[in-house]
Amino acid sequence: MRHLSLPLMLFLTGCAGDPNVRPVTGFDLDRYTGTWYEIARLDHRFERGLSRVTANYQARKSGGVTVRNRGWSAKKRKWSQAVGKAYFRGRSDVGELKVTFFWPFYGRYIVFALDRENYQWALVSGGSKKYLWILARTPRLPEPLLQELVEKARAAGYDPSKLIYVEQE
Repeated sequence: MRHLSLPLMLFLTGCAGDPNVRPVTGFDLDRYTGTWYEIARLDHRFERGLSRVTANYQARKSGGVTVRNRGWSAKKRKWSQAVGKAYFRGRSDVGELKVTFFWPFYGRYIVFALDRENYQWALVSGGSKKYLWILARTPRLPEPLLQELVEKARAAGYDPSKLIYVEQE
């Protein structure tokens, strides 16, 4: 399988301006672990052409988080997958991690909006305006909620007209 690196292979490209994002506080890794579906993203080469994209996060006994990203390439007719490690950049109750798929290189992973009540959706930045993901626990979000998240992304400095909506079926 070729390497797939969803929101986390950010170190390979330069910044395109800083978005107006701050990581969420009161972050709970235990509630964040598990599978997330990629609802929408900004285009980048690591995921180009992939559908049915998911990210799975699991706490590591030795500390940090194991990250498993997976997506389907219809063109190649096969799954692409990458496994990496993530670590908090500071306090564990702040939604900002550093992630690596190719040690010693790390990328930023900033959860800047989150369904704090149920952990059913999240907005994630890679630290520049080139990287944005809308994630959810289900393959689809209700349209009003999706539009609310798109507006949050716009308010943070992202261009929603460039979002790619990921096919999940």
